Amino acid sequence: PINSTVTSSHRKIEKMVRFTSAALILASAFTANAFSAVPKTGTRTVINRDIKTPDPVPFEGQQEALSVMQSGKMYRYNIAAGEESIVSKCEIEITEYTGHKYCVALNSCGSALMLLLKTSGLEHGGKVISNAFTFGAVPSAIEHAGGKAVYVESDYNHVMDVPDLEKKLKENPDCKHVMVSHMRGKVADMNAIAELCEKYDAILLEDCAHSLGVRWEDKHTGHAGIACAISSQSYKMINSGEGGFFLTDDPLMAAKCAVYAGAYESLNGKHVTVPGPEVFGTLSNELPNYSVRMSNLAAAVIRPQIKTLDERIDLYNSRYNKLTASLEEKVGEYISIPVNTPGVSMPVHDSIQINLSQDFSDSEVEDILVECGDHGLAVELFGHKNNARNFVNWGFAPAEEPLPMTAKMLSRAIDCRMPLMWDDSDFEDMALVLSEAILSVVAKRS
Repeated sequence: PINSTVTSSHRKIEKMVRFTSAALILASAFTANAFSAVPKTGTRTVINRDIKTPDPVPFEGQQEALSVMQSGKMYRYNIAAGEESIVSKCEIEITEYTGHKYCVALNSCGSALMLLLKTSGLEHGGKVISNAFTFGAVPSAIEHAGGKAVYVESDYNHVMDVPDLEKKLKENPDCKHVMVSHMRGKVADMNAIAELCEKYDAILLEDCAHSLGVRWEDKHTGHAGIACAISSQSYKMINSGEGGFFLTDDPLMAAKCAVYAGAYESLNGKHVTVPGPEVFGTLSNELPNYSVRMSNLAAAVIRPQIKTLDERIDLYNSRYNKLTASLEEKVGEYISIPVNTPGVSMPVHDSIQINLSQDFSDSEVEDILVECGDHGLAVELFGHKNNARNFVNWGFAPAEEPLPMTAKMLSRAIDCRMPLMWDDSDFEDMALVLSEAILSVVAKRS
């Protein structure tokens, strides 16, 4: 079961309060006179919780990890014939959750992204089209695989812009790979993207690092393309510190991935979620061993977290809906919240992204961030000069043409985690700190 604190918090989620007509009048007056609504110095809301609080490992995972350490058998292949390693058991449970046929557990999602490209035939110097808005690990994986990144604009819903994807496919007829990143769990129009990939003969791959649990048309993300990758890094839905999974229904890609990961000689026989030996053939002699396997220790802490995914998703989404409703009520005229693409049948909101109005100047945006920080809430600007999610910081894989839509969006897009271990009241405070910061900056204009 989930930590009792979380379960208790989930039970105590309050019912939404309906405003009376009098309250609505007051709310209208609040918006019209924003400067008068900012609390006086000394009465502002302050948060005293750590925004970087990761999800804890359930007790069951702690026990299994201790058992692994006591046995010393942390290497996934240190098992007798006919046994299943803890990593293999974890891979089975991941495939049961996502609906994929094959799975290879790895040391990071970055390794999984790199192997998506290697196993799907990317040639050295080959072009890979991807989002202009994503984490730097995605272009890093493209560079790691020997590819050359080509970037597609991202829109105000923080997803790949489909018209610009077609434009880039037309301009790059030699590009054979498209890697769509579901950044912060935001999913683009995958039907349209899949159709364009088919039209222009490009292989579609999905970065699902942020979209574990997200469903597109009632199927888990990662099925529109031929393969995908998910993450178990500390700030994802499953936490092993570092870790990732390569998922596909393609037998040859799965076999290649297992060999690249470190299934040398006949070690593929100690996997469960890979194809049979007839698919592996002589691959262990043809492909290098990158030694990027997941350990039994990482798998031990992941396994019990898979069981609680849906319950935790419900809690995240409930809190998110209340938080966004509160923000739209308080400062709706100064912000917009990214909207889920039609086709997303189950979102996962473990963080919040907000587009500040373009009417705010650069200095006002900075003032909002400082106001939040001064009151205990660390909020990041995606377009900050040091943010690893800002494409201008990818000197190792630079954009070769302007990306004005993405740059404009990033310049006003702010990001804040929603730690599971916080209490419901902390998210009420989060809404207040954010809205008070925005309104205090607006008040200075008067």
